[in-house]
Amino acid sequence: MPPSADTHAAIDAAITSRRSIRAFLPTPVPRATLEAVLAVAARAPSGTNTQPWQVHVLTGAAKQGLSAEIRAAYDDPVQRAAHQEPYAYYPTEWRSPYIDRRRKVGWDLYTLLGIGRADKAAMHAQHGRNYDFFGAPVGLIFTIDRVLQQGSWLDYGMFLQSVMVAARGRGLDSCPQAAFTQFHRIIARRLGLTDEQTVVCGMSLGYADPDATVNRLVTEREPVAGFTRFYE
Repeated sequence: MPPSADTHAAIDAAITSRRSIRAFLPTPVPRATLEAVLAVAARAPSGTNTQPWQVHVLTGAAKQGLSAEIRAAYDDPVQRAAHQEPYAYYPTEWRSPYIDRRRKVGWDLYTLLGIGRADKAAMHAQHGRNYDFFGAPVGLIFTIDRVLQQGSWLDYGMFLQSVMVAARGRGLDSCPQAAFTQFHRIIARRLGLTDEQTVVCGMSLGYADPDATVNRLVTEREPVAGFTRFYE
């Protein structure tokens, strides 16, 4: 039986209402809700059903402890320089239109927060809020086995999207965060990861603070005509 119009609308709403939220309420998320979100997301496709995702859920003291150690390293220039990303997330050579989109979202965010282009201290502080999971009650760290290749990373992206959409369907908000990868050695020690595991990203999860100025940021998207070609 095909999905109903109401089902279409609910799915579309969950996808299109997903945004990167950068300020959360402290309201706890029940463990049963988290398990339901992950169970739904686990239906994401993967090549030959390899299911490459590994999820580490942090709340309470575990989350606070990880945040405090990473934040201390981030705020110390010497320590920060000693931490490098385990893989290249961004290109080494930026080109248009990608650099233009990157700059726009950055300046849109800083303008919204009243941070001037020369205010490096305020920029540093705002970026540092990543490591506090933006005040979310739940922090997620995603890892993958090093033996897996590029196809499994593509599969992982579908899983991450499924986590965020399933969360939206339950009234939750999220922010996927590549910022955590720089401090993968701290994460590995804190979570007891093996040498075979690579940190993919982090994610903040919880209920958005409706009064936070930063949550008014809505990024733009290219229209379908801008990225699609039809062949007949």
